[in-house]
Amino acid sequence: MGTSALLFPGCTRQTEKPLDTKFKVTDSLLNSLVTDTVKEASALSEITLTGTIAPDENKMAKIYPMVSGITRDVHVLLGDVVSKGQTLATMRSTEVAGFSKDMISSEADLRNTKRIMESTQDMYKSGLASGKDLEQARSDYQKAMAEHNRASSVMSINHSDSRGYVIKAPISGYVVEKNVTGNMQVRADNSQNLFTIADLSSVYILINIYESDITSVQTGYPVKITTLAYPGKVFTGHIDKVYNMIDPDMKVMRARVKIENPGNLLKPQMFANVVVSAKSNQDLPVINTRAIVLDNDRNYVIVRDGKAGVHIQPITISKRLEDHAYISSGLKPGDQIIASRQLFLYESLKK
Repeated sequence: MGTSALLFPGCTRQTEKPLDTKFKVTDSLLNSLVTDTVKEASALSEITLTGTIAPDENKMAKIYPMVSGITRDVHVLLGDVVSKGQTLATMRSTEVAGFSKDMISSEADLRNTKRIMESTQDMYKSGLASGKDLEQARSDYQKAMAEHNRASSVMSINHSDSRGYVIKAPISGYVVEKNVTGNMQVRADNSQNLFTIADLSSVYILINIYESDITSVQTGYPVKITTLAYPGKVFTGHIDKVYNMIDPDMKVMRARVKIENPGNLLKPQMFANVVVSAKSNQDLPVINTRAIVLDNDRNYVIVRDGKAGVHIQPITISKRLEDHAYISSGLKPGDQIIASRQLFLYESLKK
């Protein structure tokens, strides 16, 4: 039996290279992402204060009695809307009766002196009156004219009709103060005003600033105002005046914000919560909060390295204000950070 040889082809095993599973950021991916530039800004903080709504003093009229008398009818109530020239109340007044008498007398004197002056002029032309007579007639007429003008001015200020002395609204607006009732005795020398009319198309918010916050509130700072009446509505404005005096009763300093009041929603004496965005003396890098990734109670961003690379960067947030975060460590102004799909990149890069 012949010896037979079994030949096996030589099997040479090639060593397989391990697959590179590390995530790589491609140029096309980078170009599709939104990139933000880290900016430097003065850090802001929010201070919550209280305040009250007050009428705009430049659009408000206090009405005082010009004469003494007794009120007959009061036609408006507190909170009523009135138009310019509308009658608010009427009074019986002997002073007004005297003004009417003076007006009638001045009109009669004016007519009489005018007639005498014209007659004297004719007589002077005919040689029947001297120049001195003409000059006297003209002087009497001028005096009568001056007295008539005075009486007319007094009557125009002190409106009256068949009902007596009429108190009218000098502007259109709301009756925000009323200190008169029917059959009430009124004196012209009384320091108390009868009515206050306010145009509420714009109003003031008077802010109470406690001593600990005085250095943090300055003119020009932006504010947000909310009220109990409209909890979901935010009114915005800027501090336009700081009163550098401490109220001796409330122990607070006041600041003022003027805002437009469409629809007259805000009423005087309403309570307001005021949030002031105050600046500090510290300049910090600031980024939009949309770029931040939160993982295990730590904050990260994805920083772009040149044109083709990115890396995870831990950051420390000093403070947040709305959609901005001020960074105390981890970033510097000018850094480029990824602001879209950053969570996908973070999960891919940390593997």
